Amino acid sequence: MTKKILLTLAVASLVVTGSALRVATADMGKAKEWIDSEFQPSTLSMEEQMAEMEWFIKAAEPFQGMEINVLSETIPTHEYESKILTKAFEEITGIKVNHQLLGEGEVVQAVQTQMQTNRNLYDAYINDSDLIGTHSRLQLAVNLTDWMGGEGADVTLPTLDVDDFMGKSFTTGPDGKLYQLPDQQFANLYWFRYDWFNRPELQAQFKELYGYDLGVPVNWSAYEDIAEFFSVHVKEIDGVRVYGHMDYGKRAPDLGWRMTDAWLSMAGAGSKGLPNGVPVDEWGIRMESGSCNPVGASVSRGGAANAPAAVYAIRKWDEWLRKYAPPGAASYDFYQSLPALSQGNVAQQIFWYTAFTASMVASKSDGNNTVDDEGNLLWRMAPSPHGPYWEEGQKLGYQDAGSWTLFKSTPVDRRKAAWLYAQFTVSKTVSLKKTHVGLTPIRDSDIRHESFTERAPKLGGLVEFYRSPDRVRWSPTGVNVPDYPKLAQIWWQQIGDVNSGAFTPQQAMDRLASEMDQVMARMQVADERNGTYGGCGPRLNEESDPAEWLNKPGSPKAKVEEKPQGETVNYDELVKRWSAS
Repeated sequence: MTKKILLTLAVASLVVTGSALRVATADMGKAKEWIDSEFQPSTLSMEEQMAEMEWFIKAAEPFQGMEINVLSETIPTHEYESKILTKAFEEITGIKVNHQLLGEGEVVQAVQTQMQTNRNLYDAYINDSDLIGTHSRLQLAVNLTDWMGGEGADVTLPTLDVDDFMGKSFTTGPDGKLYQLPDQQFANLYWFRYDWFNRPELQAQFKELYGYDLGVPVNWSAYEDIAEFFSVHVKEIDGVRVYGHMDYGKRAPDLGWRMTDAWLSMAGAGSKGLPNGVPVDEWGIRMESGSCNPVGASVSRGGAANAPAAVYAIRKWDEWLRKYAPPGAASYDFYQSLPALSQGNVAQQIFWYTAFTASMVASKSDGNNTVDDEGNLLWRMAPSPHGPYWEEGQKLGYQDAGSWTLFKSTPVDRRKAAWLYAQFTVSKTVSLKKTHVGLTPIRDSDIRHESFTERAPKLGGLVEFYRSPDRVRWSPTGVNVPDYPKLAQIWWQQIGDVNSGAFTPQQAMDRLASEMDQVMARMQVADERNGTYGGCGPRLNEESDPAEWLNKPGSPKAKVEEKPQGETVNYDELVKRWSAS
């Protein structure tokens, strides 16, 4: 009887083992199909790609049949992940992923809700690295450095190669730990009509009016001159009414990140330092070097949110919007403003996200009037111009780094399964093809691949920018912001009051700085009483005469001449310098 039972068990074991082998073989077969048909080109050889997929299959075995939920904002890169990569991941690993897409504001709200309630709403998020100061302080997000070396070591891809991620510094906390893993990156650059700028008659007219060459503006004075030139003097090109500027101004949440995405630092409001100013960042929040405690946003506390540079930045945004943008732009929100450039009647835009490169290289038959009949680009992207308060050594603009974020409130098994999917979407097997689809590069090895060398002429300067050493001067919100969700919502409401005419730029920024200080004062109480921010919450300076701070070196900066001589640079020469470096 005992022998019969043992024999039965042995046969059953062989059946199960054989079944498992058949599943694994089928999975490797699917992996090969995806590698052959979808995941090309790659920085890896096909053999190396197959080895990565074999690792994913084995690591996913404990989670086969599991269904997980992740959330990200809606941009082409994440649409590709949601539609294509989830299918590939399920066929290869047996883990089903519901990758939901929402607006950026809704993603931040979901993140905030999960942090506040400690309920697992999603198993992972692609969350802007703008929240790095929040995550590193609240300690509700998983510290990925410790996770990869400890509890999550068995599900961490050996070939992940964190050092290859261009945005690694953006997702590193003051403690030197990695809290988020970049999934996509896009910069906020200057966009212009290369074809119009190269017309001899327009070049001559501009030189006669302004005394210098029409070209890529180096400073805001030149940008303003060019905006006036096209809107007021040129007016019409090829029978079409044209404008020298495009932006948006509706009192809505996206108006907030229109400003917190480094608009103040582009004007020169912050301190020197990369990736963010030290001690004053692009939000105007002061945090001394070597400290993790913000001390204030108002000039009276050493901050710069209501300093002359910040007020100048808001005044120019409002002024240019009304004087030089197409009719109705002041009432647009971000999403309504997006189709404007493709209509082909705007000469330049100072604040343009490269995330939309994919739509701007679409064909003329798709409604894109910024390409010719053969599909050649009529536009280019270039470095952002800077305001009169800007100094060499400051950041020059914003770079979004949507990054995978795990929370401690997610059960460990679901967290591990989600971490596998997160790594799959950024693995070297997948990332180069994903970058070609969404044009939001995260890996240095991807952007330097020969396939991007071949494609560069059709991408308007994107490849040259990301290969240049200048790319480090564009960065996300940094660690000075102690609680992004709580502070970000203040911005759009106060800035919206400028657009409506309820307050002047100075009044609005005084109110904004004061309200940020009030919110940070409450954070300070919570941190001192309960350790809510891990001892790194705000510790506000006592208020003093703003003049005392304005008379000191650095930021906040005293008022300067705000309309210096305009300065431009030839685009082709600029690209040559990038390529040479």
